[in-house]
Amino acid sequence: MMLRLMLSALLLALAGPAAAAGNIERGKQKADQVCAACHAVGGDWNKPLQPEYPRLAGQYRDYLVTTLNAYKQGEKSQIGRKNAIMAGQAAALSRQEIEDISAFLASLPGPLFTKSR
Repeated sequence: MMLRLMLSALLLALAGPAAAAGNIERGKQKADQVCAACHAVGGDWNKPLQPEYPRLAGQYRDYLVTTLNAYKQGEKSQIGRKNAIMAGQAAALSRQEIEDISAFLASLPGPLFTKSR
């Protein structure tokens, strides 16, 4: 009995991070529905609708997760993400959808890169 309980706990611990990492295919589907109108003109995630809108392709996954969660928190956010349109979009997303969208966008080629020495 104890061994079975320990194995179950181990499997849950291992499955948790994998699920939290995000599913790229589900993220693409959700991002196409929710984000593309403003951030991917003609399906190009490097071409936002307005020049002041951020390019999302290639953004770091953890940055996207943090930012979407901050928009979702609205006035409670401690990092200053206060935008009525983004707050409304993010409020409708589940934690897993945020992870999925972030995984998808981070998987795309974009203008962002880390400067090597």
